Amino acid sequence: MMPYGYVALEGLIGAGKTTLAKRLAAEWDAELVLEEFADNPFLPRFYMEPARYAFSLELSFLAQRYHQLKRVGERNLFQPITVADYSIGKSQVFASVTLPPDELALFRDLYAIMYAGLPRPDLLVYLHTPMAMVEQRIRSRGRSYEQHIATEYLASLQERYLDHLRKLPMVRVLVVDINGHDLLKDADAYARLLRMITQERGFGHHVERL
Repeated sequence: MMPYGYVALEGLIGAGKTTLAKRLAAEWDAELVLEEFADNPFLPRFYMEPARYAFSLELSFLAQRYHQLKRVGERNLFQPITVADYSIGKSQVFASVTLPPDELALFRDLYAIMYAGLPRPDLLVYLHTPMAMVEQRIRSRGRSYEQHIATEYLASLQERYLDHLRKLPMVRVLVVDINGHDLLKDADAYARLLRMITQERGFGHHVERL
């Protein structure tokens, strides 16, 4: 019995969020919400000139995520479970790394206004992936604009993500150390993860290891 109606997945670039979200949605016959990053014109520009395009990128993603997640509150009667491969909090994490203080302050004001009207996930799952695996997956999926992402940038994102999750009030957070497992190929690891996600938990910060 699935105890949660809305599950959001988080993790670094290449952590396997989208693949896992699709698999869980198929398993539970759930509504699937995927981040629409492919058509964002600011993303390739940001990786080429971060200082110039960071604010435009973060605002565009914030608006896009807001419009998508606002619809999550209007759940289909026949699909009572929703699985998303991100949460709106992702916007705040990335902005805290990419924006200078004055732009970050403005961004946080806008974020607070927009976030107030959005449904919260019943469970937020963070896929904590070894940095070497993240970098290997970035290389293997071959998106040209991702190939020069600095390890320092990824490490900073990981640190901010974990800090953000620890501070979330009245949210069930499950941080899962993937421990190098490939959930697509390792059936036992996927089964263990599924049991972790479907376990009924109270509000707070929970940590598990595959």
